[in-house]
Amino acid sequence: MGLTRQYLRYEPAALFGLVASARAGVAFVALRGERGRYVAVPACEHVFVWDTRKGEKVLILKGLKQEVSCLCPSPDGLHLAVGYEDGAIRVFSLLSGESTITFNGHRAAVTALQYDHLGGRLVSGSKDTEVIVWDVINESGLYRLRGHKDVITQVLFLKEKNLLVTCAKDTLVKWWDLDTQHCFKTLVGHRAEVWGMALLSNEKRLITGSADSELRVWDLAYIQEVKDPDEPESKKSKGSSSPGAEENTEEDETLELDEHPEERIVKCSKVGSIMREGRDRVVTLGTDRMGKFLACHGTDAVLEVFSVLSEEEIQKKLEKKMKKARKKAKQNSEEEPERSVELSLQEEIQRVTNVKASSKIKSFDLILSPKGELKMVLLLQNNVIELYNLDLSAQVPQAVRVSRITIGGHRSDVRTLAFSSDNIAILSAAAESVKIWNRSTLQCIRTMECEYALCSLFVPGDRQVIVGTKTGKLQLYDLASGSLIETLDAHDGAVWSIALSPDQHGFVTGGADKCVKFWEFELVKDESSVQKRLSMKHVRVLQLDEDVLCVRYSPNQKLLAVSLLDCTVKVFYVDTLKFFLSLYGHKLPVLCMDICYDGTLIATGSADRNVKIWGLDFGDCHRSLFAHDDSVMYLQFVPKSHLFFTAGKDSKIKQWDADKFEHVQTLEGHHQEVWCLALSPNGDYVVSASHDKSLRLWERTREPLILEEEREMQREAEYEESVAKEEQPVVAGERQGETGLAGRKTIETIKAAERIMEAIELYREEMAKLKEHNAICKAAGKEVPFPVNPILRAYGNITPSAYVLEVFKKVKSSELEESLLVLPFSYVPDLLRLFNEYIQLGSDVELLCRALLFLLKG
Repeated sequence: MGLTRQYLRYEPAALFGLVASARAGVAFVALRGERGRYVAVPACEHVFVWDTRKGEKVLILKGLKQEVSCLCPSPDGLHLAVGYEDGAIRVFSLLSGESTITFNGHRAAVTALQYDHLGGRLVSGSKDTEVIVWDVINESGLYRLRGHKDVITQVLFLKEKNLLVTCAKDTLVKWWDLDTQHCFKTLVGHRAEVWGMALLSNEKRLITGSADSELRVWDLAYIQEVKDPDEPESKKSKGSSSPGAEENTEEDETLELDEHPEERIVKCSKVGSIMREGRDRVVTLGTDRMGKFLACHGTDAVLEVFSVLSEEEIQKKLEKKMKKARKKAKQNSEEEPERSVELSLQEEIQRVTNVKASSKIKSFDLILSPKGELKMVLLLQNNVIELYNLDLSAQVPQAVRVSRITIGGHRSDVRTLAFSSDNIAILSAAAESVKIWNRSTLQCIRTMECEYALCSLFVPGDRQVIVGTKTGKLQLYDLASGSLIETLDAHDGAVWSIALSPDQHGFVTGGADKCVKFWEFELVKDESSVQKRLSMKHVRVLQLDEDVLCVRYSPNQKLLAVSLLDCTVKVFYVDTLKFFLSLYGHKLPVLCMDICYDGTLIATGSADRNVKIWGLDFGDCHRSLFAHDDSVMYLQFVPKSHLFFTAGKDSKIKQWDADKFEHVQTLEGHHQEVWCLALSPNGDYVVSASHDKSLRLWERTREPLILEEEREMQREAEYEESVAKEEQPVVAGERQGETGLAGRKTIETIKAAERIMEAIELYREEMAKLKEHNAICKAAGKEVPFPVNPILRAYGNITPSAYVLEVFKKVKSSELEESLLVLPFSYVPDLLRLFNEYIQLGSDVELLCRALLFLLKG
C-alpha cells in the first residue's frame, strides 16, 4: 500500500453565543431547593439551566446531535424530560446533570410532553401524529395511542381520573380512557388548529386556544359510571319533590347516555369564550401549577395574564350579587327575586394585566411564589430570557421586569467572524452589535453597538477592529475602551467584503456600488486630544460593471481577485489595476473565495452549490466539486496548506483537499444555515456562526483521519438509519388500530436481539458439548476434564443458562418488547424453556413474566 496523505481531525470544542433557542419551551426548575430562580431553556442540542438572579449558566444537560424540541420538568422537581427532533426522549437528573432514561418511540420531533401529578408516567405527543404513554419508573413504554391526523400540540393527564386529553393541528380535542386505551370522545368545536389547552378549576373546566382571538371554555362533568345498587332509597330521593319524579329523571338520564355513549365518562359543554386582545393565533397557553392563573400569547410581544377564581371566591361573589339583587327588589317594592343570580364567565376568569416584552415571545412559564407574587419567565425570539414579577396585592397589578439574560449572545444572526493574529480573540458581528470573545474561556469581553455588519477584520496589532455595514459605512472600534472611534461613508451600497493587504499597511473593500476601494491606515491627530489615533485613508478606486460580492489579495500582493454579480471572478494586477484573468463557469454568483498561502490556487464557492478550484497562473479550472446541498456561503484555506473549509446553507461545514480534490471531513453540529466561519492564523481552530443563533468552536486534534475509514463509518451510519426507518403511512395518522406498542425499531433494539440470539446459540453449543462430555465420561468410566467456554469463564464460570439470563437482563427496559419482536421464531422455544427454568428458581420473576406475556401475546 502506498503512502496515504495524513489529515488531522477537527472535533467540536464548544458551543457559545447562545442564550436560548426559540424552538422549544422554557420551564422553571427547582434546583438547590429553590423554585422560581432557575430556568431550563433549550440551546440547540443541549439544555441550559440559567440562574436568573445572577445571569449565570449553572448547568448544561448535554444532548447528542439532534435539536431539542420540547421540555417538561417532573412534579418533584428532580428530573427534566427533554424531547428531541428525531423523536427520542431523554430524562435528565437535575442533581447530577446526567441522562438516566432514554425512550425511543416517535418517528418525528416530540412536540408535547407532560408528567402525571405523581411523576410516575410521562405522555408525549409528536409530529408523527401519535401519542405515547411511558412508565418512568419501569423505564419502558406502556402503549401508543393513534387517532389524530396532524401534529399533536398539547397533552394533559387528569389528576382524579385515569384519563388523558390531547389536542392537535387537525382541529380536534380527544379524550382517552387509559384503562381501556381508547378514545371515547372527540370535541369538534374548532374551525382551525387547536394550538394549546389547559385544565382549570380542579379539572372542572377545559380552555382551548385556536387560530382566532377566542379562548373557548368547556365545562366538564364527570359521570359516575356505576351507580351503587345497594344505595338506600332515601339517599336517592333526597332533595326531590317526590320519589317518582326522581326515578323518572334517572331513567331519562340513562336513556340520554345510551343515545350519547361517549358521554358515559365525561360530559363536555361549551360555556362561552374569553376574548384575547391579540388578533392572531395562540402560540402558548398555560397555567401555573396551582391552576390559579392562566396566561397566553400570540405571535407578538404581549403576554396576557388572567386570574381564575376558586370555588370559595365564586361563592362569595354570588352572595354579594344576591344581596344587591334583594336590595334592588326591596327598593322597587317587588317580591324576592325568583331567578337565581349567576356569574358571567368574564367574572370567573378575570384579566389581570398584559405584559409587554422587548421582542416576540416564543414561550413562557408561570410560578406563584410563597410571598404571593406571580413570577413569569419569557423566552423571546431574539436570544433573550426575561423574568417578570407581578405583585398581586397591588390595586392595579403591574408586571415589573426583574432580570434579563442577554450578555451571552447576539440579538440577530451573526454575519461575520474574525480571529485576532494571536489566535486568542474572536470577533463576531450581527445586525445590532459587535462582540469580542475570549477563545479559551468563551466569555464575551466587549460588546459594542454597530449598524448591520456584513464583514470585519482585526487591524494589525489587534487593538482595533473594522466593520463594514449594510449601509455602506466602515466603522472603526477601539477594543481597549470599547468605543467607536470613526465612521466613514465608504460605499453607496452595502460593503460586502473586506480584505487586509498582505503587507498590513491597508485593506481593500468591495461594495454593492460596483466599486473596489483601496484604503491605507494612517495616524491622525484630533484637535481635542494630544495623542495620535488610527484612521483610514481612501487611496484609489477600481470601478466595475457589476456589484462586487467578494475581494481577496494574493499573498504576494501582486493580484486582486474580485467576485462579481455576473457569476464571474475577475483578477486584476494590484499595482496598475489592469485586468489579468476572468474565471467563468459558475451558474450563479460567487459568494465567497480564497487564495491559498503560496498563491498558486484560488477556490471559489457559489450559490449554485459548487466549489471550483482554479490555477492562478492561467485561470484554468482544475476541478469543480458539488460541495453542499444549498448555497456555499463561506470558504477559507487552512493557513500553510492546500486544505480549505466551506460553510453551506445546508447547515454543514466541510473540509476539502485542493490538491487531490477530495472531501476530507464534515463538521456537523449546526441545525440551520451556516453564514460564515473563520480560521485561526495557526489553523488549530475554526469558529462558525449560524441562523440557529449559535457560535461553534472546532479544534484540530492530533488524531489522524484516514479517508477510507471515514467513508466506511459514513456508510455504516447510513445503514443504521435505514434499518431504523419503518414503513411510513401514506397519509399522516392513517394507521390500523387505535393503540399499539410504545417502542419502535432502532439499531439498538436490533443489536439487543442479536445479543440474545448469540447467547442462545452459545447455550445450544454448550449443552451439546455437555451431552457429548457426559457420553465420553460414561464410556471412559471416569471423570474427564471439561473445557470451559472463555466467555463463561469471563463471567465467573457461570452455567450457559445463567449466561442467557445475564444477557437478557442487560437489555434496556424500554427496548425489551421491540427486541423480542425482531427475534426469529426458531429461538423462541429455547427461550421459553429457559424462562420456565428461571421462574422455577425464582430469579427475576417480574422481568421474565413481562417478556413471557409479550411473547405469548405475539
